[in-house]
Amino acid sequence: MKSFSQISTLALAFFAAISLNAQSMDKTVMVGGESMFPMKNIVENAVNSKAHTTLVAAVKAAGLVETLQGAGPFTVFAPSNDAFENLPAGTVETLLKPENKSKLAGVLTYHVLAGKYDYKALAKLIKKGNNTIKTVNGATLTFMMNGARNIAVKDANGSVANISVYDVYQKNGVIHSLDTVLLPKM
Repeated sequence: MKSFSQISTLALAFFAAISLNAQSMDKTVMVGGESMFPMKNIVENAVNSKAHTTLVAAVKAAGLVETLQGAGPFTVFAPSNDAFENLPAGTVETLLKPENKSKLAGVLTYHVLAGKYDYKALAKLIKKGNNTIKTVNGATLTFMMNGARNIAVKDANGSVANISVYDVYQKNGVIHSLDTVLLPKM
């Protein structure tokens, strides 16, 4: 007969396995120290990421919350707080002013594609040589491999952002985290 401690250990192992299996089944990903759940929409997940608080504030200031909660699908290239901090001094503050709402919306929608482009879809496009995609704001982004398994994104000004977190699936699309803010021609 098994002892109480053996039964407890077996029970804990069983529940840990169930929890791990449930997490892998729902494809939960950690971003900014928080879980991102695929059954939530882009905004519902983004507000929980401590690494994307500047982006969330900008989305709210630009009036894009309702859009990004829509059916989609959308692909969002989400710059981290560090990416925003690397912009020239005063850029974020200037964009967040009410009189610059349309300019801010233009910058943010430059980070959004209509459709769902996960790592596999982007890599396939790059391999085929079809590496430019029109963003929601009407301008294009250029995608390229940066090493054997990394994808980089080039904006209209020639700046290159690396994708640091791939394939954060959402109910209405997918998010990739970036290390640089992409800027359209202004």
